[in-house]
Amino acid sequence: MYVEGRVQGVFFRANTKAMAEKLGVKGWVRNLPDGRVEIVAEGPYEAVGALVGWALRGPRHARVERLVAERVECVGYDGFVIRY
Repeated sequence: MYVEGRVQGVFFRANTKAMAEKLGVKGWVRNLPDGRVEIVAEGPYEAVGALVGWALRGPRHARVERLVAERVECVGYDGFVIRY
């Protein structure tokens, strides 16, 4: 998924990682040069859906203006990491 708005510099990646781990979701999150945050997540349908719901709001200081999500093939990630 791609998250747009005020999503960089507000601990979006760290909070995404913490929420993903809490939900049992695997994958990764990274900042993009254009100001968006990209999240790749896999796991149980309900857990990934909960992460999407959380990402629509984001952490406390974020202001999410748009979220675009699409389904992709599962890769089999071992955990959830922040990519730099």
